[in-house]
Amino acid sequence: MPRRTPPVAPAAALTAAAVALAGCGGAARSSTSTPLVDHGTVRIAESSETPSFDPYSTFGAGQARYAYDSLVDVAPDGTVVSGLASSWQATTTAATFTLRPGVTCSDGTPLTASAVVRALTYAGDPARRLAGARTVLPNVPFTADADDRAGTVSVTTAAPFPFLTRTLGLLPIVCPAGLDRPETLERTTRGTGPYVLTRYSPGGPYEFTVREGYTWGPDGATTAAPGLPARIVLSVVPQASTTANLLLTGGLDIANVTGPDRARLTGRGLAAEDVATVVGLTFFNQRPGRPLADPALRRALVSALDRQGLANVAVGGTGHPAGDFGAEGAVCHADLATANLPAQDAPAALRAAGWTRTGDGPLGKDGRPLRLRLITSPDLGPTLPPAAELMARTWTALGADVDLVTESLPALVNAMYRTGDFDVVVGSTPGFALPVGFVPFFSGPTPAQGLNFAGVADPEYDALVSQALREPDTEGCGTWNRAAAALFRSAAALPIADGRSTVYGYRTTFATTFGGRLVPTSIRLHR
Repeated sequence: MPRRTPPVAPAAALTAAAVALAGCGGAARSSTSTPLVDHGTVRIAESSETPSFDPYSTFGAGQARYAYDSLVDVAPDGTVVSGLASSWQATTTAATFTLRPGVTCSDGTPLTASAVVRALTYAGDPARRLAGARTVLPNVPFTADADDRAGTVSVTTAAPFPFLTRTLGLLPIVCPAGLDRPETLERTTRGTGPYVLTRYSPGGPYEFTVREGYTWGPDGATTAAPGLPARIVLSVVPQASTTANLLLTGGLDIANVTGPDRARLTGRGLAAEDVATVVGLTFFNQRPGRPLADPALRRALVSALDRQGLANVAVGGTGHPAGDFGAEGAVCHADLATANLPAQDAPAALRAAGWTRTGDGPLGKDGRPLRLRLITSPDLGPTLPPAAELMARTWTALGADVDLVTESLPALVNAMYRTGDFDVVVGSTPGFALPVGFVPFFSGPTPAQGLNFAGVADPEYDALVSQALREPDTEGCGTWNRAAAALFRSAAALPIADGRSTVYGYRTTFATTFGGRLVPTSIRLHR
């Protein structure tokens, strides 16, 4: 039987893999017909606390939309619209953005092209190791130049990169006052966005106050619109059942709910918008010295899994095994798993790879038993621990000694990006809106020099990515999909199920983009 470690108290954060590039793809919009309320307060639930609001950190990137703008935005229908820039153009090696006139930082200083270039250069400096920024920016070196007189920002990359507008253009821009004192960004905000962080309490709540005179939001949105809340209060509510109760009783106005608690909210007069997710995105640690550096072992363990059974557990009902690493609505999304995941007799494959067992004894090779440390966190979804439990039972039946560990989210991040002490990690994410978002997690250096926390090294994937980077925008989807297929064949990672979460609204209307991210300037409070 797998050994179980007691869960640690929930804590605050989203992994870089879960929050980056969530600005493209599917859309949602709630609706209500009751009158608007001006200058009200909207209460929004977060599943975990935010220890830092620095938009370039792993933890703060998810909340950046309230206080920071980007050069462009992505509308709910997935099209690119204006942000800080009124116009833009890009190739695979260069991009130019022309700033709107009259944009100001929250401290009242005008935003210049030089200030934008400074933010891009700061965020893109590899020596700073800014995980949140690196999941947004191109994973190739770039240089940026400013023309303050013309109000233009020009960027040139050292190598081709096909999605410059949707990467460089979506980086939250920190104003000079924040870059002068970056340590202050953990508890204060220094941006051009529609709200300013005015209250921070460890563990929450966090309060944002609207900015007057803001006219440069997505596609020209302003804060003068009737019904836009004067205050947004983010409260930490770790349990989905508690969140559901608060929505039903009016204790919350907006919240994302996953799992079986969604059924309790159906037909209760709430605005409801489904969000496509990938439940149980599982990585296998291939670093030297770890047992899963052996590709034959990875393939055998994946072949042994009951994908339909895992999907059912992962969604808390009748699930559908995931076909891609990203969610529906992502650019280049396709069903790649069915045709490319290893399908073989697991015990026979293990024997062929030199892994043997005697009777009911442990599975071993060269005199060493197979021990696996499988980690997950309920902070990323209540169904992940039972899904990990089913994995552990399957591998235990093969003869592996599985240490099943349920962690808090910060502890999970620590194992992934610092200690590397895991063999399998089961997480959950909408995935990236762009296929290029996965590249630093499936190739390149391991932390702290890179984001490849599982130490993936797949020459076929690397070669196909190199080709796809030279193909403009979606013309390269076929190549991107062949690259992802190579990862499935080598069992580098496994998405468990296509899932759904739902963003619910009590007396509110709002719009969301890919991943269920709220558009702050779209929120309206109703009576």
